[in-house]
Order: sequence, then C-alpha cells, then structure tokens
Amino acid sequence: MVQGSFKRQVEVGRVVLINDGADANKLAVIVDIIDHKRALVDGPTTGVVRQPLAYARLTLTNLVVKGLPRNAGQAVLKKNLGKSQVVAQWEKSAWAQKLKQREVRANLTDFERFKIQKLKNKRAFALGSAVAKAKKSA
Repeated sequence: MVQGSFKRQVEVGRVVLINDGADANKLAVIVDIIDHKRALVDGPTTGVVRQPLAYARLTLTNLVVKGLPRNAGQAVLKKNLGKSQVVAQWEKSAWAQKLKQREVRANLTDFERFKIQKLKNKRAFALGSAVAKAKKSA
C-alpha cells in the first residue's frame, strides 16, 4: 500500500474525538463507514451512543482498535476496547492531558485565577533576580 502524507486514515476501528454537540470531547470508535461524509460511531465506554456523525464533527486520533469487524455490536466493541487498552493509551497521551488541563482552567473561580497570577509573578521575580545575579557574577 502506498503511504501518502496522511497518517490517519478513516477506517473501521479508528478512535475519534468528537468536536461538538452533546458528546463534545468524548472518544468514540468508527464502527462502519456510511459514505464519503459520514461514519457510524459508537463509544460504549465513554457514553457515546451509536450514531452517524459527519467527518467534520470528528477528529481522527492515532489510536486504532485492531481486528474490529465491520458493524460490530457493543459487546464485541467493549471486548476489543478492553483488550487493546485504547482508553488507557488515550489518557496517557499529551492531547488528552491538554484537554484535561483546559477543562480544569475553564472551571477555575475568580479567586483561584488571582492566586495563580500571584504565584506566576513570584516565579517570574525569582527567576529574574537569579538571572540578574548570575549576570552580575559572570
């Protein structure tokens, strides 16, 4: 097979991240390809019900559930997800960590943001004084 510049192909078993809607920022797996604009996705472990979604609402990840048959049922999908440990791999990825951090920051209160600002100021002052001290001694 000739490999082009695209590393993530739309295929059965490809793990996707849903961009918008009620299931935004949830993982799902492509179970079947409907046509050139839509795929049937299911996420039994993440709470995504089986539904057709447009590719514009999906972001393909690097993760693939190997050996998943086309149009597999929820039981087979759960078994293959558990066997391949896709959710654990996703939780370890930098992408998932960034999304989690973004969610934490969005839920901060005003006072917590203020405390973070003060801590950043302290860190910048300590770093600047250490650099100035190093320059002076050098």
